[in-house]
Amino acid sequence: MLAILTAYLIGSIPTALIVGKLIYGVDIREHGSNNPGATNTLRVMGKRAALFVLAVDAGKGALAASIPIFFPSAVDPLYLGMAAVIGHCFPIFAGFRGGKAIATTAGALLATSLPMFLAAYLAFIIITYATKYVFFGSISVGLSLFIYSLILPVPGQSLLFGCFTIFLIYLHRSNIRNLILGIEPKINDKSIKKDRIPPNGSRPFS
Repeated sequence: MLAILTAYLIGSIPTALIVGKLIYGVDIREHGSNNPGATNTLRVMGKRAALFVLAVDAGKGALAASIPIFFPSAVDPLYLGMAAVIGHCFPIFAGFRGGKAIATTAGALLATSLPMFLAAYLAFIIITYATKYVFFGSISVGLSLFIYSLILPVPGQSLLFGCFTIFLIYLHRSNIRNLILGIEPKINDKSIKKDRIPPNGSRPFS
């Protein structure tokens, strides 16, 4: 139980929110898509900030999954990584308003199963490239993991990733609504550049 709580707290570190407030003087949840994740960081604060947020958010998942290396724990490292994902999406340190799981999931998978990581994020790249919608790629991460768990079954993983897929659909419900309304931007939509904000002074990422 302590390991799961620790993993959740690691995941709850709100990287994009911290970068936005310290470097740009804004709450990223009030800009762009209003999501405090790496994709919206790219949209609002640019490539350097997005790469930093991506690396730290992935690191949260990897660190949480690695807890048994540092402290004895009977909990499967994959489940600890997923606890960090829950923390990232519903962070106690940011009023439970968090990101949409993809970067932290990548870190958790990198630390626990390289084949699952490759299956999930190849699907993410292919689907995002084909549709030009990041949220379709994000949902495909869960779906590909669910299919993987059916092909190479491990007890409990099919249920885990089936629930994870539903969870991702829930997290991206605003994107689905926007798509239906015809206002969801594609990754090559030039209009999203208007959401970019400059950093405060000559600080990092400027």
